[in-house]
Amino acid sequence: GGRRLGESKSLPASRVGSSGRRGVDMERLRRLSRARATACGVRRLVGHVISRGLSSSISRTAEEFGRSDAESEITSEWEARCAAERVFKNVAQPGHKYIEEEDLLRFLRKDEVHTIFPLFVGALETGKIKKSAFRNWVVRAYRERKSLAHSLNDTKTAVQQLHKLASALVIIVIIVVSLLVMGVATTKVLVVVSSQLLLVGFMFQNTCKTVFESIIFVFVMHPFDVGDRCVVDGIQLIVEEMNILTTVFLRYDNEKIFYPNSVLLTKPISNFYRSPEMGDIIEFAIDVSTPLDKITTLKKSIQEYIESKPKHWNPKHSVVVKEIENVNRMKMALNVVHTMNHQNFPEKNSRRSELLLELKRIFENLHIKYHLLPQEVHLTQVALADGRIPMPVQLGGR
Repeated sequence: GGRRLGESKSLPASRVGSSGRRGVDMERLRRLSRARATACGVRRLVGHVISRGLSSSISRTAEEFGRSDAESEITSEWEARCAAERVFKNVAQPGHKYIEEEDLLRFLRKDEVHTIFPLFVGALETGKIKKSAFRNWVVRAYRERKSLAHSLNDTKTAVQQLHKLASALVIIVIIVVSLLVMGVATTKVLVVVSSQLLLVGFMFQNTCKTVFESIIFVFVMHPFDVGDRCVVDGIQLIVEEMNILTTVFLRYDNEKIFYPNSVLLTKPISNFYRSPEMGDIIEFAIDVSTPLDKITTLKKSIQEYIESKPKHWNPKHSVVVKEIENVNRMKMALNVVHTMNHQNFPEKNSRRSELLLELKRIFENLHIKYHLLPQEVHLTQVALADGRIPMPVQLGGR
């Protein structure tokens, strides 16, 4: 008895589709999920779903989604770019080169839109998501996902190798204990076997030490994961693969370098991925005769540029004079802080390049130059305009 299901205030209203079947108002169901529902209301909702056969259709939809998701797996950056292009075309208005807030409101709630807007470069300032910013975000997400997948896979491989080693030791212990319990192995036999094992252990003591140090390095210290950009022996390397005994790195030219983990245990390792926001230094020199007001204007122009790029640069920066050399050159340095670490090295270089070009533009606008000191020149031979060399003039006569 009581009211009908569609009239209940605690349940999403039922709707009748064009085919005559009754459905559930999803918008009201979404509001219900964020509000408190009574036990009676939830019971009625479950009964309505079961009676209308929605559970089977939901299961079929989930299975179809799982199959399509497996078939559309992104396996390369090129596929990530193509996927970004397709998503952008489906979300943006036809012919537009950007996504506006109204476009996202068709798929997301207003609070969700405000949450994702800061993820795209320039979206907060303009209120629009450019195609390039969206594509770069998708590619970056793919790279992070790929790095995480490789890290989990290599960790699983290392754990499996350790599991095999531990299983072998446990089997040996079980066999020895079983022989002792059954009385098959006597004390003399155990002494002989133990002496042989000690001999083998002495022969392979370096190997045992290497294995133990490698296990400590991989599972206890664990200074990096697959995909991390590190510095070892002054060389930037990217972790390609991790095993129990060795770690494979990729150099900047894609050359693979194999390091024993026992060797890495004794080396200082710099990890860019685990570092906080990292700084950068740009050194330059100006003429010592440059007026102080121009130097002040230079600092102000640099500050305005950095503050105009809050997604790229931390507002904390400094322009310092390092030294005056030969009374004609003033060495200066610009210390800046990125809003990221140097894991994405191409992006870091791109930001630095833009900053250098901006410095060049500021120097040109302020007419700040550097002049070399006058140089003493000794002429030993002078040529005329037609290329002839004049004969030396002899003064005086015979």
